[in-house]
Amino acid sequence: MSERIWDKFLTERDKEVFKVSGYGARGGFGKRPALIVIDVNYAFCGDKPEPILESIKKWRNSCGEDSWPAVAQIRKLIDKSHAKGVPVIYTTGIRRDDNWDAGSWSWKNSRGQEKPKVAVSNIEGNEIVAEIAPAPQDIVIHKQKPSGFFGTNMASYLTLLGCDSVILTGTTTSGCVRATCLDAFSLNYHVAMAEDGCFDRSQASHAINLCDMNAKYADVIKTDEILSFLDTLESGMYNLPKGSPMAEAAKAY
Repeated sequence: MSERIWDKFLTERDKEVFKVSGYGARGGFGKRPALIVIDVNYAFCGDKPEPILESIKKWRNSCGEDSWPAVAQIRKLIDKSHAKGVPVIYTTGIRRDDNWDAGSWSWKNSRGQEKPKVAVSNIEGNEIVAEIAPAPQDIVIHKQKPSGFFGTNMASYLTLLGCDSVILTGTTTSGCVRATCLDAFSLNYHVAMAEDGCFDRSQASHAINLCDMNAKYADVIKTDEILSFLDTLESGMYNLPKGSPMAEAAKAY
């Protein structure tokens, strides 16, 4: 088997434990997936591709240069999903203007109350980056905690769509992607994850969390394999939203 992104972080003992214990078996795709794009917004990507140590000066949550190659892979998955009529569901954050509802988020970051230090002041951190902006038929879920399921209509929408599986992309691998993965797994969805369509501010956390999720909760695979799977699906299987301009749709939240 070809080397995986996490192999360089594992001891020989770790590798043998995974091998002997049976973890990491392929769970398989479901028959009716939804593509979930987790928190690919300006707060986590920055307003332009640049080294992370520069980007986090302005956007404290930025994942820097590792964001943008993943965005390009996510774009491919979105385009294929649109072509096949597969649901695309985005998550992003939402906050009161006074940030009162940040709650526990404010406990573990000394810059938690800071506004982005960017010259272009009209960029909202929770806005999904323009390169993968939602289309009218896509679904946008606003959340306040790591999981896309916690306190949201995610499971209800997946039921409405008749989905039995999810394909996860986005950020951060160790945070919101992992939390969403575990909740999807706990709700008995088949979970696939685009290895090159996820990203994190910590390269070690990214790799080790992919390893752990692949071992127990998800099939962590390359975007190209997911695209090939999507090609096998019948077109037009879902009753998707008819679509409305995002400016109007945003008023509903």
